[in-house]
Amino acid sequence: MLSEKTIEIVKATAPVLEVKGKEITTYFYKTMFADHPELLNIFNHANQEKGRQQTALANTVYAAAKYIDQLEVLIPAVKQIGHKHRSLAVKPEHYPIVGEYLLKAIKEVLGEAATDDIINAWAEAYGVIAKVFIDVEAEMYKEASEQSGGWLDFKEFEVVDKKEESSIITSFYLKPKDGVKLPSYLPGQYITIKLQIPGEEYILNRQYSLSAAPAHDYYRISVKKEMEQKPEGKMSNYLHEHVSIGDTVEVSAPAGDFHLDMESKAPIALISGGVGITPMMSMLETLAVEKSDRPVVFIHASRKEEVHAFKEDTKQFIEQLQDGRGYVKYEHIDGYISEEFLKDVVRQDSICYVCGPAPFMEVIIRHLKANGISDEHIRYEFFGPAMTLQA
Repeated sequence: MLSEKTIEIVKATAPVLEVKGKEITTYFYKTMFADHPELLNIFNHANQEKGRQQTALANTVYAAAKYIDQLEVLIPAVKQIGHKHRSLAVKPEHYPIVGEYLLKAIKEVLGEAATDDIINAWAEAYGVIAKVFIDVEAEMYKEASEQSGGWLDFKEFEVVDKKEESSIITSFYLKPKDGVKLPSYLPGQYITIKLQIPGEEYILNRQYSLSAAPAHDYYRISVKKEMEQKPEGKMSNYLHEHVSIGDTVEVSAPAGDFHLDMESKAPIALISGGVGITPMMSMLETLAVEKSDRPVVFIHASRKEEVHAFKEDTKQFIEQLQDGRGYVKYEHIDGYISEEFLKDVVRQDSICYVCGPAPFMEVIIRHLKANGISDEHIRYEFFGPAMTLQA
């Protein structure tokens, strides 16, 4: 338990952290990686270069300060981050390193304002917060390794098939090299692929949604070739250009808290943009395989037809549903998905799953809320670190 004095001091720093948070986390990552470059074998370099990881951590630190006396409020966020940590094999021994450099960063950025009382209070608070993460992640490691067919950290998979789904999206079919039956997963979850790419100093880890239902003897990921974003997607492009049938990749067990709620009987809306279609394909196929009688509407937005993946698969799965409808919006023909369109096709009692680029999700979630859909019925997934949507 934290002392009342510590709680008071940490909560008092929240307004400063809201303003200075990204400056603190930017300094934190810079100094930590300089002294511990081995951690670059875990972290996503592209998210570092884009500033997404720094923003995500700043949001987490600010929330921790704001709710330091109500840590139970943070548990959903802790679990979301915990899934990513477990998928990347972040371990308890990493937390003291993070704590050391976070305190250094707070002291550096705040300067004289970072009194001994503030630093000591944050050191005490960090120990409590780190324990929350470690305990949550310990359960996740246990579950992943002890389930039927499960394993700890990473194991080798063979690429058994490779299929072009569109001009920019290719699917990779993966089977474990040890022949052990695969554990199931929840539709919408992801796996981490780990590769040592020739010419790269550090190992690369990337998380990809599983794009097929958990009804097969393989895992399937569907990867977009990143040609326009800067920095370019090193792992994604390498998979497209250099990984072939028969090659080996290392894979972590499925993870993630964005998944289809199979217990509910409520109507479902699956709304995706671009490569955000991948977790939706897992959800849609699962509903088709299970012959669900729930009303399902599948809405996908794509820039143009040639980059739109899974056209035939989507049509086939929707036809297998008792009450399924599908809509496609091409930007150059239809423009964006409008509030009016969503009002017409998405029932107010629907559970809505949204995945795509952050600007797309912001617009869609804003429209759904305007149409009277409650926050608890809107679920969404970030590709990369969880950040705040301005929806």
